[in-house]
Amino acid sequence: MALRNLYKEIKGMKMKEVPAHLKPMLSIDYAKNAVKKGLDNYHAKYIETSSVDPLLHVCFGGMIFSYLVALPEERRHLEHKQHGNH
Repeated sequence: MALRNLYKEIKGMKMKEVPAHLKPMLSIDYAKNAVKKGLDNYHAKYIETSSVDPLLHVCFGGMIFSYLVALPEERRHLEHKQHGNH
């Protein structure tokens, strides 16, 4: 969604104008404000409405995180197993 909006903004610009347009977006303050705005939107959409979705987000996020943490170890095991068969 955000990338689509960014694309719409820079679509009509000339190539020389794009870096000047993007430079303010790469600052720490811009990132902080974007995160704050995102958290405020999340709070308004899910927390204030007493939705169950945040619980599901935490559960699925935890499962994905644990999978990503275990992935390198699993890949090492599979690679070791393949070398043992040859």
